[in-house]
Parts: sequence; structure tokens; C-alpha cells
Amino acid sequence: MSFRTMMVIKAAACLVIGIPMLVVPGLLMSLLGVTLETGGILVARLYGAAILGNLMLTWFGRNVAVSDGRRAICIHLLVYDAIGCVVALLATLSGEMNILGWSVVLLYLLIAFGFGYFLLKKPSPA
Repeated sequence: MSFRTMMVIKAAACLVIGIPMLVVPGLLMSLLGVTLETGGILVARLYGAAILGNLMLTWFGRNVAVSDGRRAICIHLLVYDAIGCVVALLATLSGEMNILGWSVVLLYLLIAFGFGYFLLKKPSPA
């Protein structure tokens, strides 16, 4: 898989999740078995804004050549998705999220592994 493809996959995931999280967070979280009150809706919308920020980073950075900037993007997304994976895993294991929580865990895990791969991959000679 190319770096560009990985960035487009992450951008698509951010688009599909970010907009509903910003606009209808209660509905989106109810699919996972989570009930939100006023404060929770505010925090979920702030999270939606962060996801849309990641969308901008991944979409506009999809063509970045091998560089320190590309490495910084990979570190950011690896850390972001690894932490998200742990949080989603704990929430699913504790019963805070229903069985669909495992899809969230898997999505974060696969994306974290993808960006970890690009951090470890040796650049091809020019």
C-alpha cells in the first residue's frame, strides 16, 4: 500500500465519522450504545472538530514526499490512532460501548499499524 492510499483511507474514515460526530453526536454514539447528555454532546462535537482537522491533514498531506514533514504526520497519526485504540478498547471491554465498539477498536488499530508501517519503512532510493 502506498502512503497516498493510506492517507486517503484515513481521510475517508474521518469524513464518514467526523461530520456526524459534529452534527448529530447523540445519534452516532447511540449506535455504539452510548448515551450523551449536554456536556457529552459538547465534548463529542469537539472530538468531531478534531476528526475533521485530521481529515484536512490527511487529505492535503496525501502527496507529501518522503521528508521530515511526512515523518511528523506519520508520528501524529500513529499516536492519535494508538491512543484512540486503547480508549475504545477499554470502553468496549468495560461495557460502555456495545458490540459495535469492536469496529471502532479495529479501525483505530488498523490505521495505527498503517502509519507505524510508514514510520518503519525504509525510503526507496531515488
